[in-house]
Amino acid sequence: MEAPLCPIKSISAEHKDLIHDVAFDFYGKRMATCSSDQSLKVWDLGEDGEWQCTANWRSHGGSVWRVTWCHPEFGQVLASCSFDRTTAIWEEIVGDSTSKQKSQGHWVKRTTFVDSRTSITDVKFAPKHLGLQVATCSTDGIVRFYEASDVMNLTVWSSVQEEINTKMSKCSCISWNPSRIHSPMVAVGSNDPNPSGGGKVLLFEYSQSERKWNKVETLMTITEGVHDVAFAPNLGRSYHTLAVASKDVKITTLKPLRSEHTGTMPGPTRLEMCQSGLLDHQNRQVWRISWNITGTILASSSDDGLVRLWKANYLENWKCIQTLKGDGQYMKPF
Repeated sequence: MEAPLCPIKSISAEHKDLIHDVAFDFYGKRMATCSSDQSLKVWDLGEDGEWQCTANWRSHGGSVWRVTWCHPEFGQVLASCSFDRTTAIWEEIVGDSTSKQKSQGHWVKRTTFVDSRTSITDVKFAPKHLGLQVATCSTDGIVRFYEASDVMNLTVWSSVQEEINTKMSKCSCISWNPSRIHSPMVAVGSNDPNPSGGGKVLLFEYSQSERKWNKVETLMTITEGVHDVAFAPNLGRSYHTLAVASKDVKITTLKPLRSEHTGTMPGPTRLEMCQSGLLDHQNRQVWRISWNITGTILASSSDDGLVRLWKANYLENWKCIQTLKGDGQYMKPF
C-alpha cells in the first residue's frame, strides 16, 4: 500500500448549514469558509498543526456561495458573494479593535457591490500583475469587473471596463487566466442543465486598443452543466490549460495561433483548442477543482464524497494518483 502523501485532519467547522466554499490563502496557512448560514469564518494554522477559528461573522443576507483571498501584496483581503445579490470586500485590521469588531476578529467590510439584480454565483480576484481587481458573475449571465482606485483605501472601488453579457443563463463560475505574457482572459461557465443551449464555457479576452472584452471562443464540446472552471498556473508556457468540472473533468489546451498578421490586425486572439484530458469520475458530478501552484496536479471533489488528485505524464496522459475519502481515509487510485 502506498504511503499517505500527508496527514489528514478533520475540522469541526460548526457552520449551521451547508458549507459552499473553502479557500486557502496564498501561503496555505489561512483558510476561509462560507455557508448557507450567511456567515464567513477565517481559520489560522497554529504551530501545533491544528486549525483554529479566529473570526466568525454574519456576512450577507442570504446563502454565501463563494469566498476568495486576494494576493498578500494587497494585504489580508477577502471577497464573498451571495444569493442576496451582493459582493462584499473584507479587510483584516491589525492592532486594537473596537468592541463591535471583536466579534468578527478584526475583519471589517470595506465596500459592497450592489449592481446585480440576481444571485451572484462566483467572485475571483485578478492575477496580481493586473492590480487589485475582482470579477463577478451572476445567474442572469452578466460578468462585472471592479478595481480598487487606491490599494491603501479599499472603501473606494470603481467599475472598470464594460460588463460582459454572456447571454448564458445560470452563470455559475469564473476563472482568470494567470498568464503575464498574454492579454487578460477569463473563462465563464454555466450550470444550465439544458444540453440544447450550446457550449457551457465561454472565453473572453480584454482588448487594450478597444478597451472592451471580446468573446474569443466557445467550448462547444461541453454541453452539460458546469460547476467550476480553473485555468492552470502558466509558469512560462506558450499555451493555456483550462480544467472544466461538470460530469467528469475535461482538460482543454488553448494555443494562441501565430501568423504574419498576429499583433498587427485588430480583434481577439485566435486559439487552437484541443481536449488533452478526460478525468473519469464514473459519471459523477464534479463540484470543485483546484490546481497546485505549478499547474501540474489537479484536485477534484465530486458528489461521491471523494477528492481525487490527478497528474499527467510526459505524453499528457492523465492518471489519478491519489483518492481521499470524506472520512479522512486514503484509497488506492483506480
